[in-house]
Amino acid sequence: MTYNNYLTAPIILLFAVLLDRWLGEPAKWHPLVGFGRLAAWCERLVRKSDSSCDSDKIMRAKGALSVLFLLLPFVLLGAALAAIPRWGLLFQAMLLYFAIGATSLAQHARAVGDALKNNDLDLARSSVAMIVSRDTSAMQETDIAKATVETVLENGSDAVFAAIFWFLLLGAPGAIMYRLANTLDAMWGYRTARYLHFGWAAARLDDVLNWVPARLTALTYTLLGNRSVAWRCWRSQGSRWYSPNAGPVMAAGAGALTIELGGPATYHGELKYRPTLGEGCEPCGSDIERALSLVKRGLWLWVAMAVVGGMILA
Repeated sequence: MTYNNYLTAPIILLFAVLLDRWLGEPAKWHPLVGFGRLAAWCERLVRKSDSSCDSDKIMRAKGALSVLFLLLPFVLLGAALAAIPRWGLLFQAMLLYFAIGATSLAQHARAVGDALKNNDLDLARSSVAMIVSRDTSAMQETDIAKATVETVLENGSDAVFAAIFWFLLLGAPGAIMYRLANTLDAMWGYRTARYLHFGWAAARLDDVLNWVPARLTALTYTLLGNRSVAWRCWRSQGSRWYSPNAGPVMAAGAGALTIELGGPATYHGELKYRPTLGEGCEPCGSDIERALSLVKRGLWLWVAMAVVGGMILA
């Protein structure tokens, strides 16, 4: 490889991160929103042919084919755009910009934090309902802060670090593959009667794609926070969580911030008893900004390491 080739990916990454910081989430015509609508249409189309005789295996096969149908064309399109002479680098930066959600995550989390700072619980509940799937109507300040910090830590992995990991590994097609697979998991990856089998392929693919990035994210949180507590919580608590990837991320993040996450939460009207993660006091509104700072510092650490790594290899 030439000097420019080794530095191409880090420079594209830096440009995409700056675009995300300057422009934030597109207010209109976000590609992921459009993809979500396409996925919903695909699901409706597939379910029209459903019958009560469909076995679990058939539903899994339909779900797997739907994932392939939705992912493959866009991954190939990303590869084609990246290969265009001169313009390919710009297209890659734009595609990675759409895949990274750091600024959007911060905006949504700060909306909750600001509402808590102003003692407006109703606004805080409606704001946190935008970013979590649990019931929020009866949440108090601690519940709201806990839900928001958990979302920041987990989405720091899903919407930021994992997308960067797959971009650095496979370029723009890798970032597209990951981000769209993660979107399908967010739509279909539920253990409900509707999605238990149809969403199985989307959930398993997301688990596989997130396995390495999640542990790198946990390591990032550990290095940038209270290292001894984060490491202890990661090793002793991470495997207890119901998600094999969210567990290490949230345990390490909670330990790094020396707060306690997890515990009971209500989802779709049903109380779910979740393991406790981290050590210390229960979170308050100010911990939301601390969690965002942890993700932000981790992001710039990844950018710096990518640039330095490219310079060393050159």
